[in-house]
Amino acid sequence: MSNAPAIVAAQEPIRRTPVALVDLLRTHRRVTAATALVGMLFLVALLAPVISPHDPLATSPDNSYLPPLSPGHLLGSDELGRDLLSRVLWGARVSLPVAFVAVAVGLFGGGLIGLVSGYAGGVVDLLLMRLMDALLAFPGLILAIAIVAALGPGLRNAMIAIGVVAIPVYARLVRAVVLQLKQMEFVVATRSLGANPLRLIIGHFIPNLLNPVIVQVSLSAGFAILAEATLSFLGLGAQLPTPDWGQMISAGSAFLTNDPWLAIVPGAAISITVYSFNLLGDSLRDALDPRLRS
Repeated sequence: MSNAPAIVAAQEPIRRTPVALVDLLRTHRRVTAATALVGMLFLVALLAPVISPHDPLATSPDNSYLPPLSPGHLLGSDELGRDLLSRVLWGARVSLPVAFVAVAVGLFGGGLIGLVSGYAGGVVDLLLMRLMDALLAFPGLILAIAIVAALGPGLRNAMIAIGVVAIPVYARLVRAVVLQLKQMEFVVATRSLGANPLRLIIGHFIPNLLNPVIVQVSLSAGFAILAEATLSFLGLGAQLPTPDWGQMISAGSAFLTNDPWLAIVPGAAISITVYSFNLLGDSLRDALDPRLRS
């Protein structure tokens, strides 16, 4: 009898409200700090045209290879005399939207497959999961490179490729949660009362999927930014003259001996951005998982 309340509580549907989200930010300092850090990155990308000290595409051969802390060039300049700080700020306007688009492709594609597979079961589940296993058999970056090579170089195709790579991750995550929810008492009771599949999905499955999906989205965003930088480094992502962090590392790698800041500066920008999203994902996981709450 003493275990009955715990069982009932574990099988109650989750309702995530705006007030609960505000409480989450107020009571978990790591979540607040990580959210503020990610928000600052997006603010920098949004205000790049205003806060950039120079035109990121303007060349000045007389100011080539200036080291950091040079007058008028806080982070130095590249081989064409372009201001590195301005190019890094504008590069955020390329890399951060990639996180949105690629994660959206993976979330909606994989989420739909996971919902159908988990709810339908049987042959449908078997076929869809074997397709996801086939995609997972390829390393993520190798699969993205192959897709971009087939579609052609470009930022749009890179975003599509990174999104396709993320589809199996979301599909398996959503399927696992749906299979678990199907066995819970509140879902069984709702189905016994004649609820149709659409009502179950919207009213019970999706609210209970929010916690794991939110965590996965924040972690996938970091991977998407890193993957886009890798594709641009290989010449398959953003094309010249667009300022892009991966492209800047590729160009700066030829000058590592004498002018290492040309690669270090954009590399640091990537590291800070990916760390911010990973920190957000880890802190959200700790805050939203009841087993990790103190």
